[in-house]
Amino acid sequence: MTLDYMTKGKVKISMYKYLNKLLAELPSDMKRSVETPAAPHLYNMDKDAAKLPEEMVQLFNHLVA
Repeated sequence: MTLDYMTKGKVKISMYKYLNKLLAELPSDMKRSVETPAAPHLYNMDKDAAKLPEEMVQLFNHLVA
């Protein structure tokens, strides 16, 4: 991670060096594309699961959004 403090009162954060190294070290057989990085089981819904109270819904949305 690179932190750039060259502009007074501002900081620029970048990860270009890290990402370039990561891409260079990837196995050559990782060339396919996918619609989502999430595993398929994460999209299965339990229709019998108890719903969160509205207050908890709002807190969850606030924390993950």
